[in-house]
Amino acid sequence: MNLEAVEILLVEDSPGDVRLTQEALKDSKLYNNLNVVPDGVEAIAFLRRQGQYTNAPRPDLILLDLNLPRMDGRQVLQEIKNDENLKRIPVVVLTTSSNETDIFITYNLHANCYISKPVDFTQFINVVKSIESFWFSIVKLPPI
Repeated sequence: MNLEAVEILLVEDSPGDVRLTQEALKDSKLYNNLNVVPDGVEAIAFLRRQGQYTNAPRPDLILLDLNLPRMDGRQVLQEIKNDENLKRIPVVVLTTSSNETDIFITYNLHANCYISKPVDFTQFINVVKSIESFWFSIVKLPPI
């Protein structure tokens, strides 16, 4: 049995959504380590191990909100997918927006999937658990 933690980066500015995600992952079947940054600038610093993030782990999965302060999720996604060292990290856009333009833009920027956040607590928990299960139990990811 592999006891190495699955590294997840959550880029989310809503404390409530951060708590819900933490709650969903707490009882996970997979040993995971959730890192949280509140905006796009911090996300890029974390991913590039800059500033306070020099020892940051490389995420196995990124959960990315679109509507973020300082640098929005679309810009973050573009930076990730244009970076040779980061572009293979799966990015799940997890946002309140169900706008067709946002969906179109993020897939054009090579998001791996787009999920609109459910408003209901139980549905939100189930969505996060499903994301983790799908990406770490079903999908075969490339080596780093």
